[in-house]
Amino acid sequence: MADERRPVRRRDVEAVELDLLAEGIHEAYGFDFRQYSRPSFQRRVWRRVDAEGLHTITGLLERVLHDPDALQRLLTELSINVSAMFRDPGFFRVFREKVVPQLRTYPFLRVWNAGCATGEETLSVAILLKETGLYDRTRIYATDMNEATVNQARTRAYPIAKMREYTANYIAAGGTRSFSEYYVADGERVVFQPSLADNIVFAQHNLATDRSFNEFHVIMCRNVMIYFNRDLHERVHALLYDSLAHFGVLGLGARESIDFSGHSAAYETVDEDERLYRKIA
Repeated sequence: MADERRPVRRRDVEAVELDLLAEGIHEAYGFDFRQYSRPSFQRRVWRRVDAEGLHTITGLLERVLHDPDALQRLLTELSINVSAMFRDPGFFRVFREKVVPQLRTYPFLRVWNAGCATGEETLSVAILLKETGLYDRTRIYATDMNEATVNQARTRAYPIAKMREYTANYIAAGGTRSFSEYYVADGERVVFQPSLADNIVFAQHNLATDRSFNEFHVIMCRNVMIYFNRDLHERVHALLYDSLAHFGVLGLGARESIDFSGHSAAYETVDEDERLYRKIA
């Protein structure tokens, strides 16, 4: 039942409140949500308003500005944390078949998993590289804007109830071993092998505001940009282009593409269905 104490939403006032919230977070903390998809931003903000026991977006802004813990709760709400081990198995299968042969030609590899969320995709990449003999000469950089999410990724711990789904994904992705070899059970969760994280650097990085920090042979930025408006979409594409080595490979999500971006002519398609592209200019 709707909360009768909440005032009726006026679209014009709500739009102003959303703008003020985004500006306030940017000015006070440096996180930039001003160019996020407005419907997604609006929906997630109202969920946080409800969860905080508030009635207006202005009330949420006041709380966030004066309570860093409230900010972290909002960042968690705004972060896109839907993830799974070997999510979209076809992507990893094609990566194994079409990209790994190229990666074997490099003496050392740098991989950037941008928007790593709670780390399932990062560990999936680590497992794939171990099975193809490339992990020991690879450094994986796993980044997300939400520090709490990055800290969770560092634990390598996930619910044991997810393992049936993750095992099926692993097999469909072309895994060559028993998936259970990579983790140990710990009560209601599993913890993945510490050795999988030996060559992973977890760090906070905001695609909306931060700059490139290295040159990479592979960048995976999957299911992140679908929540950005066109201007931010272009900014991130420029960042990824600048961060990718010549002939480096870019992996995007199933609903994302380099088409209509300002850098589309600089790539050739490795696999259109799985959104894998190679930088050629």
